[in-house]
Amino acid sequence: MRISHVLEVANLVHRSTVWQQTAAFSSSVRHFKQISVVFVEPDGNKVKATGEEGTNLMELAHENDVDLEGACEGACACSTCHVILEDKIYDDLPEPSDEENDMLDLAFGLTDTSRLGCQVELTPEMEGMVIKLPAATRNFYVDGAKPAHH
Repeated sequence: MRISHVLEVANLVHRSTVWQQTAAFSSSVRHFKQISVVFVEPDGNKVKATGEEGTNLMELAHENDVDLEGACEGACACSTCHVILEDKIYDDLPEPSDEENDMLDLAFGLTDTSRLGCQVELTPEMEGMVIKLPAATRNFYVDGAKPAHH
């Protein structure tokens, strides 16, 4: 009888552990809302891009084959992911950091609603937003060549 009691306790402990692991996994799985925006490239070509909430605009562009450089890969150390946002979206965003403003000072075609794509994350309020890309960037354009997206 003692061995069966030990086996019963062991079985209960095992089931409890499995349940705890399952519960922990289930609660850690997050479902992100899909958000669609439209990028307008310098030639006027419009590209609809869809990504998960929290994705930055530079990553979203790369994932959707939009022609946006991002030479520093999101380190806020260049201005090649410069984008031009709609007034309402720009006004609703947190203020750019000092580092972002320093890089924006180097951007070609700076506007009142310019931001670095690597510093702006998708939110549900951006659904349907139009994002304009500037005519050029101040980096890596040498003899018409530029780096491919990673």
